[in-house]
Amino acid sequence: MGKSWEVIFVDDGSTDNSWEAIQHLADRHPEVKAIKFRRNYGKSAGLQCGFEEASGNVVITMDADLQDSPEEIPDLYRMITDEGYDLVSGWKKKRYDPISKTIPTKFYNWVTRRLSGIKLHDFNCGLKAYRKAVVKNIEVYGEMHRYIPVIAKWAGFTKIGEKVVRHQARKYGTTKFGWERFINGPLDVISISFVGKFGKRPMHFFGALGMLSFAVGFIILAYLSYLKIFEQIFRISDRPIFFFGILLLIIGSQLFLTGFIAELISRNSPQRNVYQVEERIGVGREYEKSSK
Repeated sequence: MGKSWEVIFVDDGSTDNSWEAIQHLADRHPEVKAIKFRRNYGKSAGLQCGFEEASGNVVITMDADLQDSPEEIPDLYRMITDEGYDLVSGWKKKRYDPISKTIPTKFYNWVTRRLSGIKLHDFNCGLKAYRKAVVKNIEVYGEMHRYIPVIAKWAGFTKIGEKVVRHQARKYGTTKFGWERFINGPLDVISISFVGKFGKRPMHFFGALGMLSFAVGFIILAYLSYLKIFEQIFRISDRPIFFFGILLLIIGSQLFLTGFIAELISRNSPQRNVYQVEERIGVGREYEKSSK
């Protein structure tokens, strides 16, 4: 392509001779860099460390199982540089995976589209392209690598697109896809969506639910008290709705206190005033550099 480039390999605690092969490549190509974990930490950790080390204006990720095609790189690069996308995700429109993987994947993608509002067909495709600003302003941890487009959206990078990419049958190794991801996937995207919306104002979520629950419980108990005092209807405590009203009061109080405690933690967090700033003119670090 006539561009300067680098390749960053992340050896996630492999037990074969991967690291020796990477060292051999690095000896021949100064553009090759590598990170070797002492043990297996997972894909999210590998991506995060790779993102931290990447220096290019366009960053492209690719799995090591040879199912992705490097021939896709020029088009992915062009979509970032010429079409102005923040993130472009590959879409394996025709897959060569077993049905035990394709069916859960389709369900997971459907759920993620519904919860995030991002219109992608394949959120978890390993072949993605990013503007440098994206990878330097997001954090990937746990099992959140499947939701990088969602994380990017909540960080303010909203121009997200996709490209149909060629998928090839696996020749080596075995898939690590497990049925537990079928359950954990929707829970992870709910977690990301919650943190993105309410991470800096948890009281707006927990407090609202707590006030609603407390108000409904109070109305129920007030109504039962009216029946007992003015209508002379006794044995109120034998009614299931009496216990339901008490339960709502307790839940409401707990939710409100949860929001209050979360608000205290948020306000004392070192990240409480960290915001995504795209450009600066005459202020901040850029101003300090120019004034020296």
